[in-house]
Amino acid sequence: MKDKQDALVNFKKAHSHLANLIKMTEQGEYCINIMQQNLAVIGLLKSAHQMLMENHLNTCFKTAMSTKNEKRKQEMTQEILGVTRLFNK
Repeated sequence: MKDKQDALVNFKKAHSHLANLIKMTEQGEYCINIMQQNLAVIGLLKSAHQMLMENHLNTCFKTAMSTKNEKRKQEMTQEILGVTRLFNK
């Protein structure tokens, strides 16, 4: 649960940075400053993603893997692979 709360903090920070990024762009700020702000948002979102992945693997995924339900295990594995593919695009 702590990972989800930490991810939420990152999402809120990213939201604030994003609002600032929009304002900077609208006001025609220097491109490098906008790009640095953009990288900060990307970093926060990547970090939040990692926290959520770790939480999922340590809770939902771990629980599913400890059952005898082979279909559920396969579904959970496919979900992880799908999210990993999306993240790596």
